Amino acid sequence: MSADAAAATDAETTGNGPDSFVSLTGWGRTAPTTALLVRPRSYEEAADAVRDSGTRGSIARGLGRAYGDAAQNAGGSVLDMTALDRIRTIDAAAGVVVCDAGVSLHRLMDVLLPLGWFVPVTPATRYVTVGGAIGADIHGTNHEVAGSFARHVRALELLTADGEVRTVLPGTPLFDATAGGMGLTGVILSATVRLHRVETSLMSVDTERATDLDDLLARLTAAGHHRYSVAWIDLLARGAALGRAVLTRGEHAPLDALPARARRRPLAFRPGQLPAGPAFVPPGLLGRAAAGLFNELWYRGAPRRRTGELQRLSAFFHPLDGVPHWNRLYGRAGFVQYQFVVGYGQEEALRRIVRRIARRGCPSFLAVLKRFGTGDPGWLSFPMAGWTLALGLPTGLTGLGSFLDELDEDVAAAGGRVCLAKDARLRPDLLTAMYPRVDEFRALRAELDQRSVFTSDLSRRLAL
Repeated sequence: MSADAAAATDAETTGNGPDSFVSLTGWGRTAPTTALLVRPRSYEEAADAVRDSGTRGSIARGLGRAYGDAAQNAGGSVLDMTALDRIRTIDAAAGVVVCDAGVSLHRLMDVLLPLGWFVPVTPATRYVTVGGAIGADIHGTNHEVAGSFARHVRALELLTADGEVRTVLPGTPLFDATAGGMGLTGVILSATVRLHRVETSLMSVDTERATDLDDLLARLTAAGHHRYSVAWIDLLARGAALGRAVLTRGEHAPLDALPARARRRPLAFRPGQLPAGPAFVPPGLLGRAAAGLFNELWYRGAPRRRTGELQRLSAFFHPLDGVPHWNRLYGRAGFVQYQFVVGYGQEEALRRIVRRIARRGCPSFLAVLKRFGTGDPGWLSFPMAGWTLALGLPTGLTGLGSFLDELDEDVAAAGGRVCLAKDARLRPDLLTAMYPRVDEFRALRAELDQRSVFTSDLSRRLAL
């Protein structure tokens, strides 16, 4: 079984046969619903599936790494696009690849790294498809430098509600609605993507501790040569240590930085994987005490300052990909991945939210803070210039829903937004405040898809 296939099996599905009714969740394993899962193996089969969509419509799905309900469609059909995974052409001189939307970032890395190219943007997992990367307009730790994924897409082929395939170019309303549009403008079939040149498959990484949130914001703001920056933040720390963090910055290592033995195969892709762990961890092990101990060990174990450490790409970008089915560690009830962004100048709002999370004692093991650069044109793209914080919380926490509703209101009041690709619970009344171009998105959808062929649990919940 390939790595991509193994990753895909973590989607919560049951059923038999090529097309069958299955129970689906997002990566957070919350809000399961049942749909007809269709697996097209050609563009023609995908078009037939769209034309045959019933009254509940259809939505495309990749490797199931959207945390919430964006790739679910209760009572309708879901198109599993992972069989459409051809890499059509590679221009190794110009650094451009043309590929099907079902190709994963993992496979692109495997194929392109030996040629000296890397994907322009990667999130915290490489097990996302190119179609999913565009539909969610994914961001990475290099957003200040590189923007979102769709910024690097030169063209895409989109299967629209009428069963036709359109070539969509940047700068057009349909492209801006599709980038970050959560699959609601049509099925992305292929994309032409511009790549990033690298000399090696290793990262040169600098690590340092920040003593509190203000120290962290100052360090992240300071100008530097690093392409990638991200901070792990202790959301249980309070008082003078509020927001203490471990900041890592990285750059693709040049060839002359490698030891002699590594120069023999400088572009080898070695992702690595840990042995499979238990399917679930008992709920008591995910509580505040365990999180506090983990956070203390993580912070104290980090160097006060270390520069130039060589790390594999997978260790720097995708450490959790080495833990099979890590989303099951939160227990059978799953977890909520909550991510928001507030603009520069709203640092006090960020501090207030961090204090609220710390006071409540939310047991978040893996919370990260990053800086975003200028947002891209996608009407529903999540990034905007400012600070973004992401954290995962077990769904069994008492009062979690009402607490996150309050955080949503704080974020909206500060002119910020939550990430739709990670959401399964946002109230629709806050959507317009967070995404001011949502009415344009709805209008374009109404014109392009009058029968609401493309529908998801997310679109129903948020009236998109």
